[in-house]
Amino acid sequence: MMTKKFFKWLAWVVLAALVFVTVSPIGLRPHTLTSVGLDRAAAFFLAGAVFAVAYPRRWMSLALFLVFSSFAIEMLQELSPTRHARLDDALVKAVGAVAGIIAGKLALTIRRGILARRLARS
Repeated sequence: MMTKKFFKWLAWVVLAALVFVTVSPIGLRPHTLTSVGLDRAAAFFLAGAVFAVAYPRRWMSLALFLVFSSFAIEMLQELSPTRHARLDDALVKAVGAVAGIIAGKLALTIRRGILARRLARS
């Protein structure tokens, strides 16, 4: 039960961090060693995976929510004079989010299978 609450909390914290990083001035954006596109996809992949673990029975709603969020968060960049919203950036984020949901769902399925085998042996 505690783990489920933790993942729900973590999912919303990750999404809030993504909003901050996406909308904040370009100088506050974290710098990494990978390409910007990979950073975007990886960040939203993480969000998708954490949301999938936090809300395991709502994967379709999560996909719609995170795809919409990808585009909405990207459009929020228009509020910042140092940022610009781009459709291709939003698409990369949306694909990362959906891939993260799939990975999270797969991880839960594998975990469920492992637990079922352990129970069967005991």
